[in-house]
Amino acid sequence: MGVDLTKFYIAVSLISLLGACQSFKRPEPSATLNSRYNDQQPALSGDGRWLALVSNRNNSNEILLYDLRGKKFIQLPGLNQGNVILESPSLSRTGRYLVYISSVQGRPDVAIYDRATRRAEILTQNYRNWVRNPQISADGRYIVFETARRGQWDIEVLDRGPLIELDIPDGTPVANP
Repeated sequence: MGVDLTKFYIAVSLISLLGACQSFKRPEPSATLNSRYNDQQPALSGDGRWLALVSNRNNSNEILLYDLRGKKFIQLPGLNQGNVILESPSLSRTGRYLVYISSVQGRPDVAIYDRATRRAEILTQNYRNWVRNPQISADGRYIVFETARRGQWDIEVLDRGPLIELDIPDGTPVANP
């Protein structure tokens, strides 16, 4: 009976410790570059205003967007999900389009995020091969990435088509033929 009582006290102590851990307030992520967090894989927009990077500021690899003129981070609603690892960002000319690798359960896909619509889309959903290192053209129409389709790393070019809204310097919609 003494052993059972000892186990009971140990269990109660552990539960108390766990409860105390949950009430611990995690410090807010830094609002500046070069903080105590691991920031990596920087990518600049074509106009030099925007910096995309991968950071662990929120306890997982997420893509952050930093406004170099305003010296502040910009929210990307709908981009970073808790169960998805994001990496290898690339930005179009004005930073409207952000291409990146999205990995769910270790399976990488090329994805694109449109800051104007705040929507993300997987571009290689039914693609059977491994992909890495995506890059987007300045106007947002073309995306290139490495693929292991033929048993070696090759380059794939994805044309989003002539009817997409291009990323142009003044941000006005383009009338495509």
